[in-house]
Amino acid sequence: MNKFVVFQLEREQYAVPIEYVISIEKMVEPTIIPQMPDYMVGVVRIRGELVPVLDTRKLLYERSFEETDKTRLVVTTAEDISVAFIVDEAKEILDIPEEAVKQVNMLAYQQTPYLVGVASLPERLIILMDPNRLFAHLEEADEIKEHIHSHQ
Repeated sequence: MNKFVVFQLEREQYAVPIEYVISIEKMVEPTIIPQMPDYMVGVVRIRGELVPVLDTRKLLYERSFEETDKTRLVVTTAEDISVAFIVDEAKEILDIPEEAVKQVNMLAYQQTPYLVGVASLPERLIILMDPNRLFAHLEEADEIKEHIHSHQ
């Protein structure tokens, strides 16, 4: 059994392993940083730490997020910084048994190495992702890290 934090994005449910998740926060207005990629909506301070806020919907669907009262920030560890991913709704913490997880086929994996599998549960499918890999996969990851480190 592995514990995952499940969240909604568009019509899909995604999950990240709970050990990567620092916290789930209500959406706050980020401070905009010029010259950053369009999926980085800005930075917020969470418990004294400067955290880049990434538009997950923009990263996965190429559409900007629409804020509602359910919009949340899933704050995760990515290498040596924390990163906040905007999600449409944080659903629950769920135990997903190993045998429910199917690996993503290799072709899809090359384009999306941050998707680590699909949990096939009664009533629903949940896409499992690794937030570290998603962040590391971004072309501007180093730029973002540099900016955060220089402003801490």
